[in-house]
Amino acid sequence: MTSTLTISHLTKSYDGVQVLTDVTLDVAAGQRVALLGHNGAGKSTLMKIILGLIPASGGTVTVCGGRPGSAQARAQVAYLPENAAFHPALTGQEQLAYYLRLRGRPATEALPLLSRVGLADAAQRRISTYSKGMRQRVGLAQALIGHPRLLVLDEPTSGLDPVSRRDFYDLLDGLAAEGAAILLSSHALTEVEARTDRLLILSGGKLVAQGALADLRREAALPVALHVTPHNGYVSDIIAALPGAIRVGEALHLTCTQDEKLAVLSRIAALQGKVADLDVTPPSLEDIYSHYSRRDGQ
Repeated sequence: MTSTLTISHLTKSYDGVQVLTDVTLDVAAGQRVALLGHNGAGKSTLMKIILGLIPASGGTVTVCGGRPGSAQARAQVAYLPENAAFHPALTGQEQLAYYLRLRGRPATEALPLLSRVGLADAAQRRISTYSKGMRQRVGLAQALIGHPRLLVLDEPTSGLDPVSRRDFYDLLDGLAAEGAAILLSSHALTEVEARTDRLLILSGGKLVAQGALADLRREAALPVALHVTPHNGYVSDIIAALPGAIRVGEALHLTCTQDEKLAVLSRIAALQGKVADLDVTPPSLEDIYSHYSRRDGQ
């Protein structure tokens, strides 16, 4: 896939304090990539460099074939901050029409963009009457102006209710399918676990892990949890077949490594009618994130 964003050996320091150290990554066209990290990990600094708001101290950054902040990059990059702010006296349609004119686009595109983010019915209302989630959707509509090749989104679902969050990720899926590259920062790990293609984990200014969730699970080698519910009278038989199983109420709990998982499942399957139910829980993104953050001493 063609890389829309390429970063190589990026470093950034402020007054001798290293904020980013040797960061190398890329985001390809059509990819949804989540940037994860604790507060102070360097996420905001990285985004500012990508947008051309601050210079890097070292390394190279290429955005849509140009340098960050160049006319070539600005024409193809959209940004949505965590707390989007707009003029409260303007209506949603007036605010978006203003941004469209700044980008050299016709103001008639405002209503279709607001419709795309679910704000058609509120287009004529003043932004002062909007909830935080509605203002965030105005920001997303603004970010969609001109069909950007790269979207940089900082906590984009902040203030959105569950239904709006689902609609937001459906919209991102559609944009990625059209070829847009998406880099989003989020603390909502449960959301991004299911709706992104790759994960980037920053800790202490270093990129400590990157890859698909399945790849990070294998690399982290965290245990898989299994919860076995026996049929009445077969608890002892199952404990004997599964050394290390712990009884929790009427069920049994055990863990195994990723490499042992299939063998353990085969032993459980051999018990046939003695097992009433089985739940297998792989390491969550939160588990993986905590693992890599602790590994870096955070």
